[in-house]
Amino acid sequence: MAVGQPTPSSRQVSEQMSRVATRDTQPEMELRRELHRRGLRYRVDVTPAAAVRGRADLVFGPPRVAVYVDGCFWHSCGEHGVLPKSNREWWRAKLKRTVERDRETERALRALGWEVVRVWEHEDPAEAADRVEATVAARTAPRRRSA
Repeated sequence: MAVGQPTPSSRQVSEQMSRVATRDTQPEMELRRELHRRGLRYRVDVTPAAAVRGRADLVFGPPRVAVYVDGCFWHSCGEHGVLPKSNREWWRAKLKRTVERDRETERALRALGWEVVRVWEHEDPAEAADRVEATVAARTAPRRRSA
């Protein structure tokens, strides 16, 4: 696991990294607008379950669906994730730990009866909304009683 912070390669890089948004990013806002347009309601930036560390970007309470909108850099997208040239080993460890934490969170939520939907920032918002909507619908559909 990465320990401490590396020395920034420049003041400009340091300032740029300090401005990285943790919520209300453009991909998250586009997904939220699309889901809201479809009539879905959710809570924003909340912890889905007390036993789980971390906050989900969107939470659908009763159906127990947690949605995470993952940035390609921070969550190591196989298509767009890149490793910085400076402080490479530190970044490799940090990004690896982020992915591990994502998987730990998913396992913990699923063990508590939650469904997790992960959306990449590069995904089309309408297509991502289709997946979220289908997951919420499947978990809110009335259950058939066995005779």
